[in-house]
Amino acid sequence: MERLSNISMAVVRRLPKYHRYLGDLLHHDIRRVSSQELSRITGFTASQIRQDLNCFGGFGQQGYGYNVEELYNELGNILGLNRTYRTIIIGAGNVGRAIANYTYFEESGFILYGMFDNNPKKIGDVVKGHKVLPIEEVENFIKDNGIEIAILCTPKEGTQKIAETLVNCGIMGIWNFAPVDLKLNSDVIIENVHLSESLFTISYLLKEREDLKKKRK
Repeated sequence: MERLSNISMAVVRRLPKYHRYLGDLLHHDIRRVSSQELSRITGFTASQIRQDLNCFGGFGQQGYGYNVEELYNELGNILGLNRTYRTIIIGAGNVGRAIANYTYFEESGFILYGMFDNNPKKIGDVVKGHKVLPIEEVENFIKDNGIEIAILCTPKEGTQKIAETLVNCGIMGIWNFAPVDLKLNSDVIIENVHLSESLFTISYLLKEREDLKKKRK
């Protein structure tokens, strides 16, 4: 995928965390913060934070730190949160319903327009005010409503084909919760989210801790 800037994806992936913690600071009416304080909160080094933010211009002042509200708003603009995105969810199972009911989802500008499924038992259900529609209607729905982002909460089987259909309909971004990495010959933006990988990381670290305790005995 062609990109306008040469800013690394590692930096881009840290920005949402900065934005989230700055929002927490605002919620507690904290108006100024230093890079050292942000380091303590986020777990990144102060030097890393300054380097990351300098990629987008100078936000802080020597001896003053950062204006929390200004930095929060600037990062929101950088992340594209100053606009709304027309979104649909494919898959009305537990994950799809949880995302649909996640309040912060729409507060951040990701407006849900519809939900789709191929299970006759789920079609017609109402989730967050949206009737679950049959997957056969998704193509016309995307074109008629100018949908930009699709969230895939489907089983592994068939997900690739669904994604290809979505791209052919003009979808520009896919947030994929299906247990498969999508491969598409397109400029569509794909973010694969594998919930099991995070869980397996916890499993590894717990096992490592247990092995360490055994070794010390």
